[in-house]
Amino acid sequence: MTQSVDVLAIAAHRDDVEQTCGGTLLQSAALGLLTAILDLTQGEAGTRGSAAERAAEAAEAARILGVGWRQALDLPDGRIENTWENRLKIARIVRELRPRVVILPYWQARHPDHATASTLGYEACFVAGLAKVETGAETNPAPHRPFKIIYASLYADVRPSFVVDITACIEQRFASLMAYRSQYENQSSGGNIFVPQEEIRERTFALARYYGMLGGVRYAEPFVQKEVGLVEDLTLIPVQSM
Repeated sequence: MTQSVDVLAIAAHRDDVEQTCGGTLLQSAALGLLTAILDLTQGEAGTRGSAAERAAEAAEAARILGVGWRQALDLPDGRIENTWENRLKIARIVRELRPRVVILPYWQARHPDHATASTLGYEACFVAGLAKVETGAETNPAPHRPFKIIYASLYADVRPSFVVDITACIEQRFASLMAYRSQYENQSSGGNIFVPQEEIRERTFALARYYGMLGGVRYAEPFVQKEVGLVEDLTLIPVQSM
């Protein structure tokens, strides 16, 4: 029986989490929270690297991020579809891991897999809470819905609802991304669409610095929530106004 987790990040591809919310998973682990990653595809259609290479790289990245559980589903890379069958596959994992928080990709994206993964993940979390729905899991865990769903919005042209301070773990976050050597080391394949290796650090840190400035810290990752936030004590609201 898998132990329940506090935070589950769901993403379309191996290395998506590292790019968008890896620092937040590191920060969560530093707080003593249990974290997990569910990749929906295995990377068989990628321009660079094989599914086997990316599996090994994902395992190394997970070690760096301190996550206690990581798996990849078998959804076709480049052809993720929001079907009932796929919702059940994710719902099984949600019931098994019972996360309080689920991180999804932002719902608008250049890559269709990312946008579809956002809607698919949300609907799977809903299905996971339906008592009369059988997911086909051997252990048949009880229905479960996460308390909070947030959207990693790093590459979206949108103002975040909040940012997470990742200053203390920015180097580890970058190391987890660079564990994907098949994707980010300079090579001839995909040279016209991939960022040159020597520019990755600069771009990664520049984005984190921008969102850090929005939140009054050095480095941060941005997120969007659809619901209105709740404040009890006005004197404890973070981030100075002027």
